[in-house]
Amino acid sequence: MASAKPNIKVLRYRDLLREMRQRGQPGYRAQQVYQWLYQKAVLDFAEMSNLPKTLRQELAEAYEIGTLRVLQRAVSRDGTVKFLLQLPDGHRIESVLIPEGKRRTVCVSSQVGCAMGCAFCATARLGSTRNLEAWEIVEQVLVAQRHLWEVGDPRPVTNVVFMGMGEPLLNLPAVLQAIRILNSDHGPNIGARKITVSTVGVVQGIYELAGAPVQLKLALSLHTAIQEKREQIIPLARKVGLKDLKRALFTFYLQKRRWVTLEYIHLPGFNDTEEDIRALQRFLGDMPAKINVIPYNPFPGGPFRAPTEEEFQDFIRRLRRLPYTVTPRAPRGRDILGACGQLALHQVRLESVKPVVYTPDSPPA
Repeated sequence: MASAKPNIKVLRYRDLLREMRQRGQPGYRAQQVYQWLYQKAVLDFAEMSNLPKTLRQELAEAYEIGTLRVLQRAVSRDGTVKFLLQLPDGHRIESVLIPEGKRRTVCVSSQVGCAMGCAFCATARLGSTRNLEAWEIVEQVLVAQRHLWEVGDPRPVTNVVFMGMGEPLLNLPAVLQAIRILNSDHGPNIGARKITVSTVGVVQGIYELAGAPVQLKLALSLHTAIQEKREQIIPLARKVGLKDLKRALFTFYLQKRRWVTLEYIHLPGFNDTEEDIRALQRFLGDMPAKINVIPYNPFPGGPFRAPTEEEFQDFIRRLRRLPYTVTPRAPRGRDILGACGQLALHQVRLESVKPVVYTPDSPPA
């Protein structure tokens, strides 16, 4: 049964300031509450030890500290952790923690399901139910942080990528509010340049993101620069042509002076021909960009197959003839259906859930 008390995490920092003043408290109390919620990730007002006891009691009577229920935590052989999370209204989402070297990256969802219908993505089969609230996005990062502390890893989450379930630019107000919290000195304090928002090409959202006062990164799920092929795998491409898309990307670059990252899933036999490579060069032209190449991650009922190692390396070799930075990305969490394109609320065998301790100075084996 849902609590009758409002969730304190729906309050923005300025709302907390107003709340403290209304309770006769100095403004710095808002900063302290914010730090307890988003830096120390507490779930009980009683733990906020530097607040007066009376204030803690008042807050506990007026609010609850909302969180997401962890239904399952699956750990991959490569150390990737997938969380199946239940929202307060009963809907479910997934997020992924990727520990690698000194980095602790969380891949967060921005919607329940997704309406984009991309052929290479398992989430597309769920359809779209609703947007996530800003606090529900941030809480995915806090769930991952609590997990790290639980398994003895003292490192904080360092990077956040909006590449989970949903199209972030269709929920831009909540996404930007979540980024403000994640980037706040009083919050998790994750650098804006370590936050990446991915889109399949919502042009209006790219322009709005370009004008937002934060130096985040943008990643475009391109996957082919041949318009007819793109329309086959990304329904949105039937409404948004590559010229309009490039214009929006170049505007983002001019506004932010940040290179755009192109995500390119390798679909063997479909988007790895010489014609595809030439089309990619024509699309980019002289626009500064990086190309991340990801082998297709299969999922039950998916229409493509994963490339062999030989096919993947050959495609990388041919792409590197282009005058751009090309980076191959190894699949992470594929065995627990936690890799790129695999998030679809599939239950994982519980035997795969096991405690993992990450050493502070090296990636997991």
